[in-house]
Amino acid sequence: MAEATASGAVDVPWAEAVDRVLTALAFAAERHRGQRRKGLTHEPYINHPIRVVTLLWEVGGVREVTTLVAALLHDVVEDTATTLDEVAARFGAEVAGIVAEVTDDKSLPKATRKRLQIEHAPNASPAAKLVKLADKIHNVKEIGSAPPAGWSRARREAYLDWAEAVVTALRGINPALESAFDEALVAARAAIA
Repeated sequence: MAEATASGAVDVPWAEAVDRVLTALAFAAERHRGQRRKGLTHEPYINHPIRVVTLLWEVGGVREVTTLVAALLHDVVEDTATTLDEVAARFGAEVAGIVAEVTDDKSLPKATRKRLQIEHAPNASPAAKLVKLADKIHNVKEIGSAPPAGWSRARREAYLDWAEAVVTALRGINPALESAFDEALVAARAAIA
């Protein structure tokens, strides 16, 4: 039976929480199978959602299972053939809603998608803000240490400026994650200077 925590969040039993997270991890791994990150290391794509959920857990202190599950699934609709209906059927409407909030509409031009991320960030749900913030931390770290092949210094700087604008619109949600972003941004800018 679910219990309310001191913060008011509903806490699910430990075994149920682990099951939900592991099920989401397996689903994301299957959907991202064969995909690689664009960075110099071309690591398996699944490592990215794992790092995002790890940042939420270890740095942000996030313990809300629905947010952690959504973090693992945050790119499955945007970057695979998975639909929001599939996410909702497997993981519930709340998880699907968070995933929808952080998913870009790839039918739009890239410049429009980037602008919309900045515009939508202040009005996102708390869970979506946390996922987006952890996502930006990991992406900024990679831009500094292992950027996509062929990205010029100017393109990397433009990405960092844009990521900073998105995170500025997210601020106030989690000071520890915000500080981690600031540190990652300083390190990335130093690496490409």
